[in-house]
Amino acid sequence: MKPWSPRARPEVPKMPKLKPEDLNRIAEQMRRQTLLREGAGRAKVTVHMGTCGISAGARKIMSTLLGIIEQQQVQDVILTTSGCAGLCSREPMMTVELKEQAPVKYVDLDEKKTHTIFTDHVLGGKIVTDFALAMGSERVS
Repeated sequence: MKPWSPRARPEVPKMPKLKPEDLNRIAEQMRRQTLLREGAGRAKVTVHMGTCGISAGARKIMSTLLGIIEQQQVQDVILTTSGCAGLCSREPMMTVELKEQAPVKYVDLDEKKTHTIFTDHVLGGKIVTDFALAMGSERVS
């Protein structure tokens, strides 16, 4: 072990180099975010990723959704994240918003439920009532 010195700098781990496919993936994510701002997406899916959501498995939910979107080459669905939704005991959670419809909040998710919700509600337009907690928005205009 080296003796400590005031001039010594801690070693900074090297970041992996970006590959062309990484840049393409990042560009596609940015394009989707731009579509959202321009209103071009027909659906928006928000995964609630506060500390409680992450510890309950929200990252698996996000990975599942990213996999489905990539595998099925879905172009008009915006996938985004938010912080805590305030219902820690019901995490992981996601909100599905289709154009011209009230948002639906889904709770107690796992990969299988997430796949069903994406297929039936996001792509098919049919709310999956078995996994839904609430419909509507808590926003006040």
